[in-house]
Amino acid sequence: MKRFFPILDWAPRYDRATLTNDLVAAVIVTIMLIPQSLAYALLAGLPAEVGLYASIAPLVFYAVFGTSRALAVGPVAVVSLMTAAAVGEIAAPGTPEYLGAAIAMAVASGLMLLAMGVLKLGFIANFLSHPVISGFITASGLLIAAGQLPGLLGIKAPGHTLPEILSGLWAGLAGFNPFTLAIGAFATAVLWWARSRMKAALAGWGVPTNMATVLVRAAPVGVVAITTLVAFAFGLGQQGVALVGDIPSGLPAPALPPLDPDLWAAILVPAALISLVGYVETVSVAQTLAAKRRQRIDPDQELVALGMANLGAGFSGGFPVTGGFARSVVNFDAGAETPAAGAFTAIGMALATLFLTPLLFHLPKATLSATIIVAVLGLVDLKALWRTWGVNRADAAAMAATIAITLLAGVEPGIASGVALSILLHLWRTSRPHFAVIGQVPGTEHYRNVNRHSVVTVPEVLSIRVDEALYFPNARWLEDTVMAAVASDPRIRNVVLNCVAVNDVDSSAIESLEAINTRLRDSGVRLHLAEVKGPVMDRLKRTHLIDDLTGFVHLTQYDAMQALAPEPTQATRALPRCNTAKA
Repeated sequence: MKRFFPILDWAPRYDRATLTNDLVAAVIVTIMLIPQSLAYALLAGLPAEVGLYASIAPLVFYAVFGTSRALAVGPVAVVSLMTAAAVGEIAAPGTPEYLGAAIAMAVASGLMLLAMGVLKLGFIANFLSHPVISGFITASGLLIAAGQLPGLLGIKAPGHTLPEILSGLWAGLAGFNPFTLAIGAFATAVLWWARSRMKAALAGWGVPTNMATVLVRAAPVGVVAITTLVAFAFGLGQQGVALVGDIPSGLPAPALPPLDPDLWAAILVPAALISLVGYVETVSVAQTLAAKRRQRIDPDQELVALGMANLGAGFSGGFPVTGGFARSVVNFDAGAETPAAGAFTAIGMALATLFLTPLLFHLPKATLSATIIVAVLGLVDLKALWRTWGVNRADAAAMAATIAITLLAGVEPGIASGVALSILLHLWRTSRPHFAVIGQVPGTEHYRNVNRHSVVTVPEVLSIRVDEALYFPNARWLEDTVMAAVASDPRIRNVVLNCVAVNDVDSSAIESLEAINTRLRDSGVRLHLAEVKGPVMDRLKRTHLIDDLTGFVHLTQYDAMQALAPEPTQATRALPRCNTAKA
């Protein structure tokens, strides 16, 4: 039962000290989450209170099913943007149909994640390469920040791509509202200062570290309070400043999402993309924080927990949620020891929904735009493109393509192209795996790449090491590589295929090995295998290859060379050992 309900693992050991640490962390995260939940709801094109609803039930469900001790689940910027992009194609913002589609999106995402968790399909996320995810998040951060600039200026500039947003900004720039700009500029400046320099300044003023941390985390709430009071005192609503307006008080009533089959068909693909991106972000954050405390998470159980969290969001009137990086780090730094901190945060958000919403009527939307901009600019990492270029140009090209497509075509085409590029890169790399002609290191029984080491080879024996699993994308490549090498040197009488790095072999690769064996036999050349791993050998034994093999299967490469060229092999073994690596 502990496997399916991780709460049964940590709850029996829960004590007063843990309770205190979790409560402190919950207070800090609640203070941070209140303005963010409002802002991300508006980013998703939804009423502000929906953000509060999405910050209650999901946290409780994650506390029961999650394996991370510090992950903070709730609305996040990238998923909110993806929700807006997907739902905006189905219904007009501000309509009941739009809200219904967002709720259905959360439920669909939850069901997909739950099914993946039950079937242990967490490995699917591994097909999204880190450069592609990094590129998508960077581009999304830029899109989100650009999309909030109209809110800072008090103008309308709709659009889902960067050219559309910039075009709308340019067209509406002359009609900006100076009061809105003043509020937005003040909020952005204070939030940025609080994020980057406030803690150091407070330390310089002699404020204790713990108190400084709390004040920094409370800065967004302070900005909300100040700008709300200013808007109320000076009647900025009558001056054209957009206000949040009336936010219904009270907890959300459980309800079913719309059951329209056409709606569910339309949201199926976007919900799958949201699920994939949300899961990758969640697992990345959870694993990073768990490693710092020498803890571990269960990726498949995280699928279940995230699925239940999204179901909780959908059935309580919210929209898709996932684990947020910034809030999770705050939760971790604040001392959260168990997922109960998230449940306590949910209680805090419920109290805010019950009692604080009337105070937010005069909150300027420009303040929430500033909150989003400052939060998402931390996601933008354009320098990663140059770092990736220095390591692997193919990864950098995929990252650049993902950024460009996301900015120019929108979020859904961006992540879809990212998924496609990740899979294509994997197939391309494994279809042309690294291989090496190997020779004996003098004075040893080791064999290394002839292009990297000073080694000894025997003209009559060609030894090839393949550094990849053999399967259908590289099966024909293996045939062509071996036959081309043999054709280039008429002295070759034996080919030794070193399988030390071959972890798997499928039926296509076995057929290719059989074809290689036959073609070499017709050429008067024998095929040998060396250092075949147990699972691979078990599979080969179930075929005719071993019986028809013109050569032998050798335990090691040295054994093979001992059998095929004993005198030169022994002579090389007797030479003094030296450093053989080339510069």
